[in-house]
Amino acid sequence: MLPNAKTVLPAAALIAALLSPTARAQTPSHIVTSQKLDWETAAALATEAVRLCAAQGYSVTAAVVDTTGHEQAVVKGDTVPLQSLSVSYRKAYTAYSYGLAFNKNTTSELIAAGVTGPANGALNTIPEVLFVPGGVTLRSSTSHTILGGLGVSGAPGGDKDEACALHAVEKFRNSLQ
Repeated sequence: MLPNAKTVLPAAALIAALLSPTARAQTPSHIVTSQKLDWETAAALATEAVRLCAAQGYSVTAAVVDTTGHEQAVVKGDTVPLQSLSVSYRKAYTAYSYGLAFNKNTTSELIAAGVTGPANGALNTIPEVLFVPGGVTLRSSTSHTILGGLGVSGAPGGDKDEACALHAVEKFRNSLQ
């Protein structure tokens, strides 16, 4: 039996309505998405931080963490001490996670605000957390959405690590959109 025009027309209208952008926008979604840097930008940020510190005579490691707190890019200078690898990650992780929680831009700002926790140092017992200067919270330059963190370790002082990280972020500010 062939469908008649009365059956085909309403079915076609129903399909068109279901495929329209308006119908899809009203359908609830159970999928959560988040923004993060692409790998090329993450690698470029880490590379620039290492390059900036090298220009000042400091061999450092730079790590970028994404919005899951995992390392997305790591660049290690030629003569850095072994611990700079884990320290750069921990600074990036702290800048990201606590920068997100307390709306701060660097690990130095977190320390200055007393975010390091109670006098007994309880927050410092979390393995990934390290309240030492050298971490920068990565934010979108337009929406200020947090995109991750950049941590630098190996210069003679966290202030020097943080300066290299901040300058690298500033150089790529327009890419962080």
